[in-house]
Amino acid sequence: MLKNAPYKFVEFDSMSIQYGDRDSLLNKYDSKTGNYQYLNNRDSLVKIHLHLNEKDLLYLHRKAADLGFWDFPADETGDSIKTGPKPVRYIIEFKYKRKSKKVVFDANFVGDQRLIDANQGLIKEILQVISTEEQNEKK
Repeated sequence: MLKNAPYKFVEFDSMSIQYGDRDSLLNKYDSKTGNYQYLNNRDSLVKIHLHLNEKDLLYLHRKAADLGFWDFPADETGDSIKTGPKPVRYIIEFKYKRKSKKVVFDANFVGDQRLIDANQGLIKEILQVISTEEQNEKK
């Protein structure tokens, strides 16, 4: 018997990620529009148009499924009262025709280490795919 997945790639619409300080979230990518902006190593805001191909989006869809993204809690925020350096906040969203899943994850989130590792793994994969595509377009 095949398990009926809640999110199917044939219904995939778009994927987006935002990250940075909780106040600004200046780093953003949206696969639907191709809009990508990020702070470079000189603290300059770079805005480019970057489209991921279907193969890359399928890879990210499958990676999200492998890591259990559909079962992640929507709110994985850390303690905002503690002083010190502000933790990085990530907002990841996968949109489908009938459903969507959005997760807010703070780098200082305290919870099950497997959940934290899965979040960090998905973030790493998304950013790697975006970076690779950006490098390919520069060639």
